[in-house]
Amino acid sequence: MLDDLDDGERLGRGELEALQLERLRATLRHAYAHVPFYRRSFDAAGVRPQDCRSLADLSRFPFTSKADLRDRYPFGMFAVDRSRVRRIHASSGTTGQPTVVGYTRRDLDVWADVVARSLRAAGARPGHLVHVAYGYGLFTGGLGAHAGAERLGCTVVPASGGMTSRQVRLIQDLRPEVVMVTPSYMLTLLDEFERQGVDPRSTSLRVGLFGAEPWTEEMRREIEERCGIDAVDIYGLSEVIGPGVAQECVETKDGLHVWEDHFFPEVVDPVTGEVLPDGERGELVFTSLTKEAMPVVRYRTRDLSRLLPGTARVFRRMEKVTGRSDDMLVLRGVNLFPTQVEEIVLRTPGLAPHFRLVLTREGRLDALTVRVEARADATAEARQAAARAVEWAVKDGVGVSVAVEVVDPDTLERSEGKIRRVVDLRNGRRTGG
Repeated sequence: MLDDLDDGERLGRGELEALQLERLRATLRHAYAHVPFYRRSFDAAGVRPQDCRSLADLSRFPFTSKADLRDRYPFGMFAVDRSRVRRIHASSGTTGQPTVVGYTRRDLDVWADVVARSLRAAGARPGHLVHVAYGYGLFTGGLGAHAGAERLGCTVVPASGGMTSRQVRLIQDLRPEVVMVTPSYMLTLLDEFERQGVDPRSTSLRVGLFGAEPWTEEMRREIEERCGIDAVDIYGLSEVIGPGVAQECVETKDGLHVWEDHFFPEVVDPVTGEVLPDGERGELVFTSLTKEAMPVVRYRTRDLSRLLPGTARVFRRMEKVTGRSDDMLVLRGVNLFPTQVEEIVLRTPGLAPHFRLVLTREGRLDALTVRVEARADATAEARQAAARAVEWAVKDGVGVSVAVEVVDPDTLERSEGKIRRVVDLRNGRRTGG
């Protein structure tokens, strides 16, 4: 395994931090000189790029938010002339103005390199066949995974999302070793294998890289047991680069190593913005260290995690993201994350891993119903027992009462990409899947 590491992965901690500081100072100079937003925000905060003399000095610089990117749509955050931009990606814009990101030729090379590093850490090797079921297009998942797999020397099947029965046939016929897809859509694929009478454990798949949405250890166990593969986490976001910011190593599966030679991580208090020491949970913040077209300085991800020492690599690990500060539901004064319900559903006998959280208004109070599918072999008595078990576990573990509705198999809409767990029916609103 160590023979496969690239030069960046072989750095000692001191060498890495010296490289980080060099690249950080260059990024701050680049952003200040070429992005009017950063010049104004640095000036307003009373700091200049030359004020960054140590990595700790980054905390003196202002944050960047998604709103800042949206307000400068489409190209206001670019730091190079538009003629040097070789590709554009963008967020979906389903919750507001989309955020547009750009890449120079060098940015695309770096992106391919970090995704290739991620695939190798997950257990992929040159010559493997990689089935990419992330969506292609403006979403960064499909093309980012594709370029990284090719950079590693793999053969790519650009399946994209949707057409689930065809995906299952392609996996059976082409016999890939690796699949890259959202974890929720992997469950949809497993359901389709079983619907067709095919045991997913009999396929050629050996490893899956799952990202683009929070997922739990219970979902990892569900996928690994049903499919007989190693399920590992890959992390990224378009505003920073796309997939390939951090990756879980298959030999440890103990959190995601942040590729710190390209992305500098911080964890801050979501309310105060104070930098928290390693080991404390808060909101992830990233500063790009090698991006040309659109550098980001202290970008607030809203993802909740904590930083831990490296194990399989010198780079620090981020704990698996299981929630976002903007995913949090406040139900009668109690904070609740969809992943907390997911953990309970996946460990309850008789229930399938497909559920929705339905918010309604009863008088002046919000109410939450967990709508979850039964497994095909669950009896009526098993369904009733499962509903009671979920109600009790949510009340005991989260501290709030919810209703639980166990529905027939194949009742809920299936994910073909990023899943939306919450359906909001309050005041006539409807959001989510």
